[in-house]
Amino acid sequence: MTLERTSRQPARPLVLGSTSRYRRELLARLGLAFSVEAPGVDEAPAVGEVPAALALRLARAKARAVSARHPQAVVIGSDQVADLDGETIGKPGDHGRAVAQLRRLSGRDVVFHTAVCVRCEATGHEGIASVPIEVGFRRLTEAEIERYLRLDQPYDCAGSARSESLGVVLLRYMRCDDPTALIGLPLIETARLLRDAGVDPLTG
Repeated sequence: MTLERTSRQPARPLVLGSTSRYRRELLARLGLAFSVEAPGVDEAPAVGEVPAALALRLARAKARAVSARHPQAVVIGSDQVADLDGETIGKPGDHGRAVAQLRRLSGRDVVFHTAVCVRCEATGHEGIASVPIEVGFRRLTEAEIERYLRLDQPYDCAGSARSESLGVVLLRYMRCDDPTALIGLPLIETARLLRDAGVDPLTG
């Protein structure tokens, strides 16, 4: 477990149950000291599980797994699933799968479901929310796909596009209530859920 040293120590220890560097960087914006621990949760979808339900289930499972090991802490679990007409689109992992994903997403509209769960085992509190982000990909040529992937290497990003980086040039539009949700952690909802759990980002 690693510790993020920031400006304010909350009343209860705060733990981010995630291996994502994007979520770690986003949570650091709230200015609270927190530690990071891998939840160790199987992220495979259940048979027939729709993308929105998968994101919520995994966010809850991650928060519960880490909370069980740190019962006095307030734990954040989060997950993001890309939804192409009801089909789950995951992280490509390598160049070949990323090429295949972007070919499929070219000219299509996709919904990214980003779920977040905040839990404290000691108090019995658990809150969960999901933020949908509608994204339209423009029509991409083979040369554009190859060039983008070589430059940005978004192999750890669902949908093979890093929107906070060069991936934005692949898009026609983004529609959501919280732009941080597409990066991996919806900070507006996260801050609300933390307040509900007794951790105010403004006061610690």
